[in-house]
Amino acid sequence: MLKLVVCEKPSVAQSISKVLGATKRGDGFLEGGGYIVSWCVGHLVELAQPESYEERYAKWRKEDLPILPHSWKYQVTAATKKQFSVLKKLMLRPDVESLVCATDAGREGELIFRLVYHQCGCKKPFERLWISSMEDTAIREGFANLKPGTEYDALYEAALCRERADWIVGINATRLFSCLYGVTLNVGRVMTPTLGMVVLREAAISAFVPESFYTVQITVNDFTVSSERFKGKTDAESCRKACQEAGTATVCKVERREKSEKPPALYDLTTLQREANRLFGFTAQQTLDYMQSLYEKKLVTYPRTDSRYLTEDMASSLPGLAENSAFAFDVQRPAVVHASAVINGKKVTDHHALLPTASMAKADLAALPAGEQSVVRMIVARFLAAVSEPHRYAETAVELSCAGTVFSAKGKEILDDGWKTMERQLLPKEEKAAKMLPPLAEGEALPLQKTEIKEGKTSPPKHFTEDLLLQAMEAASADDFPEDAERKGIGTPATRAAIIEKLVLKGFLERKGSGKVKTLIPTEKGKALITVTPEQLQSPAMTADWEEKLSEVEHGEYAPETFMDEISGMIMELVNNYEIVKGAKVLMPGTTVIGTCPHCGAEVIERQKGWFCSNRECRFILWKDNAYFKKIGKRLTAQMAERLVRDGRIRVKDCKSQKTGKTYNASVLLSTEADGRPKFQLEFESGGGGK
Repeated sequence: MLKLVVCEKPSVAQSISKVLGATKRGDGFLEGGGYIVSWCVGHLVELAQPESYEERYAKWRKEDLPILPHSWKYQVTAATKKQFSVLKKLMLRPDVESLVCATDAGREGELIFRLVYHQCGCKKPFERLWISSMEDTAIREGFANLKPGTEYDALYEAALCRERADWIVGINATRLFSCLYGVTLNVGRVMTPTLGMVVLREAAISAFVPESFYTVQITVNDFTVSSERFKGKTDAESCRKACQEAGTATVCKVERREKSEKPPALYDLTTLQREANRLFGFTAQQTLDYMQSLYEKKLVTYPRTDSRYLTEDMASSLPGLAENSAFAFDVQRPAVVHASAVINGKKVTDHHALLPTASMAKADLAALPAGEQSVVRMIVARFLAAVSEPHRYAETAVELSCAGTVFSAKGKEILDDGWKTMERQLLPKEEKAAKMLPPLAEGEALPLQKTEIKEGKTSPPKHFTEDLLLQAMEAASADDFPEDAERKGIGTPATRAAIIEKLVLKGFLERKGSGKVKTLIPTEKGKALITVTPEQLQSPAMTADWEEKLSEVEHGEYAPETFMDEISGMIMELVNNYEIVKGAKVLMPGTTVIGTCPHCGAEVIERQKGWFCSNRECRFILWKDNAYFKKIGKRLTAQMAERLVRDGRIRVKDCKSQKTGKTYNASVLLSTEADGRPKFQLEFESGGGGK
């Protein structure tokens, strides 16, 4: 009898097949060694569309909302039906006794397998492969320690809740606002609060009024000290003059302290994405894609982790891993590997922090694409830094008194570069050189060499880059959670990149800037959506609360039914009580109202390709590239469309007959078919040529 191993991707199936000895190729699977290894291609099974529940849901109508399925329906994704059929046949094969779920070891991987398993009607027992590396040794160890599939039932429940909650919020809120405002407004459980943060940040930047401030700087003994800020230039000038007249400054305080900067923690996915955006301008999605590829090439551990620590059993392997990692990049390794700095099993959730693998020492890293090379260098640099000595330095703070004003400066002397040496060997980091102060003694009088006034301005909040937006998503409402809460913020490390990409794709955000690091700016459409969206849908606090509850569902600490009841209740309240925001329609992009529909009386709105009736039931459209007007040698303009809608007719000069080539003047009359489609007719002027 055989075991069927179901992977998430063909590349992962290849690696697992090699270890298991399943080398005989079939159509969509590999077989051998007592195993059949096959794969999904992303989500083979997805939630069905609303119209599969009731035909009337095919049309978007406010009166049909909310749509809250009691019994959920699923469908096989059209693009992957062939592979689904392969898996179904394999699951139902008589010689397949049991299965192994080998999809990615996380919430979404669990969902992908279970949905296929249930859609195929399979009842056979299955076990779970849970690994954090695609190396052969990790795969062998994983298969030697397969867990019963039932141990991950709560993880599956959390995944179902996430998927169904997103469907309920997305379908209902998108249809509600689109129907009310006459333009498609996509709403998402995580997407909308993320957009809200960017819109609020831009509003704060726009409202910011910079204020000038002034500091007096004096130069003594070839170094410069500064005063506190003055609000007015007159006060600063008075201080400068007084100092110039005094001619000397007295050292009133010299304080030298030795300080130590601990090595940084290892990367989780979000901190890696943030740093890659800062250093290389990579988007969050690009970094995740590079990591996924490196994982499948067995060079790094599982990417979608939210932990920055390792488990106790990994401590003994770290010196060897440091040796291999340093060798792979031909750099100096730490003299002593401080494993204890990165070990804390209590802070490891589903997967430990990101690490390079032992396979890296034998790999041809120069053959990797440039983006993957940069990311793998970051992971090696961070690992070597994290297990190194602290960075030690001495900081000297001095205060000088001149004409009754206190001036200060700080100097820095590096005592031991420590972990910073590791990062400097591998990464393009720019750091200011340490500024040392000359030896000074308290009570010493120093002649002034120069006095000057420096003007500065207060700074507005920074535009969001992907680095800063990921930080804001991760930290959203963190203060509202207990210190030991496992998952704070909105979204998860696995989903945040996709959320940002979706906001850009849907036209709510755009990337701007000429440098490698782009800023994320809300479009007019994005601002309009947030203007009309009620607080509960754009609240990071509420969404962060949902994320925490999903984490509790994952651990069997919160009932899935309670979570879904909360989501359904919120949507019912929204649909029943939401009131249209007065005047908001003028904010909608491409929603210039040119009149009322001659068929149903609803507003006719200008969009990119024509003038549409805002009532989705009505088929009234005046296309800008209008075939009827082309036929008479004319192009339909906005003014013409407005007059046609208002008066039902328009006079057109110098029309051209396609048959004779003659020109004529006429009026175009507008009427409508039974479903609202426009119908045109010519009315000729007396004495006009043509037919």
